[in-house]
Amino acid sequence: MDLLVVGAGPAGLATALHAARAGLGVTVWERRDGVVDKACGEGLMPGAVAALAALGVHPPGRDLHGVRYVAGARHVDAGFRAGPGRGVRRTALHAALREAVLAAGVAVERRTARRVEQDGDGVRVDGVRAGHLVAADGLHSPLRRALGLDRPHRGRPRYGLRRHYAIAPWSDHVEVHWARDAEAYVTPVADGLVGVAVLSAGRGSFDGHLAAFPGLRERLAGAGPAGPVRGAGPLRQETWARTAGRVLLVGDAAGYVDALTGEGVALALAQAAAAVRAVAGGDLAAYEREWRRLTRRCRWLTRALLGATRTPTARAALVPVAQRLPWLFRAGVDALARPPDGPAAASRPTR
Repeated sequence: MDLLVVGAGPAGLATALHAARAGLGVTVWERRDGVVDKACGEGLMPGAVAALAALGVHPPGRDLHGVRYVAGARHVDAGFRAGPGRGVRRTALHAALREAVLAAGVAVERRTARRVEQDGDGVRVDGVRAGHLVAADGLHSPLRRALGLDRPHRGRPRYGLRRHYAIAPWSDHVEVHWARDAEAYVTPVADGLVGVAVLSAGRGSFDGHLAAFPGLRERLAGAGPAGPVRGAGPLRQETWARTAGRVLLVGDAAGYVDALTGEGVALALAQAAAAVRAVAGGDLAAYEREWRRLTRRCRWLTRALLGATRTPTARAALVPVAQRLPWLFRAGVDALARPPDGPAAASRPTR
């Protein structure tokens, strides 16, 4: 086996697809069975839609044409110039990627990775030998921790909660509602369904957080919750490096700043392609360089926005300032909508 991928979320499944296309022998391990739901905003940026299409993956959902920031009666819009994004249920995205992986002949096994050993020629995971290992096992990656790559972060942690509502979408934009201590992200994901994700540094119930958004709560009044509340966090995860010997970290396992800008899936897909190029080319140091390049724009913009909205006064000023400087708001949205590695990178053969 050339490559073992641990984790069958979008990052791991995309890695397996790229590996199969590159002619590598690849197997995926995942400790959970079938399609897995997780807390996420479910809005795919245009770059993520393009990267999935290059892999032949077209998950069902609703086209998204931009981002709208909302604060009370004020709002400001910015359209996507790079083509539409897509609101997609996390389960629908997972199912589409999993179907593509199985169609490519890749084995997906229900197994948990516990012990990793490696030498100059390969890795051994619980007795199974492979040339390289990709750890795509999520935000709180056990493999990242076992390899000693976790980097402590002393900042105030932020958490996310998501719930779906059975209501017809009222916009073709992702709406970001701003309150004193939280943001709420409204994403249309189907004809009669929207997802609402709340991010905050404060702990509490979903309904408790939603009370900070009276306009949104009024809009959702009478709409029945369509499923349970799911949570994630702390969101900020830092790493000392993205490689350790013949192991590569991909997706959230490689480090995460915040869900504020919605680029998580696009970055995971770009990292998956870069990791396979590095493995196929025998140059894992190239992946570390590529990871930094691919994530630089998102890391800078996310940290800048988090810093700019750290105080209640700054948060209250954000939407009014964006209204006065719409060109700046549009430029920021356009930067986030572009593919991290260009539209053709996901389909470029590696060998």
